[in-house]
Amino acid sequence: MAWLILGIAVVTEIVWALSLKWAATTGTVAASAVPITLSFVNMALLALAMRGLPAGTAYAVWTGLGAVGVTLFGMILFGEKVNIVQGAFIALIIVGVVGTKFFATAS
Repeated sequence: MAWLILGIAVVTEIVWALSLKWAATTGTVAASAVPITLSFVNMALLALAMRGLPAGTAYAVWTGLGAVGVTLFGMILFGEKVNIVQGAFIALIIVGVVGTKFFATAS
């Protein structure tokens, strides 16, 4: 269950980071409220996941997959560019997350 909650936290992290970019380009008070609200939800989900996972594991997966997701969606939504070397290192993050999950002691 902790891994599922962490997965939801990762999705929230990605949406949160993308909402920061959106809020910065929109510049309205309402747009600014979205990332603020998501940051509370995001932290609550991460804290909940840490009840069943080691803090280092949860945080590494959360930040790693969050960075990968923001990069991918930044490319799709905002036309951001990633070169082949950056793509290779992003792939290494995914390998690290898979390894972390495979060798984790918590369920």
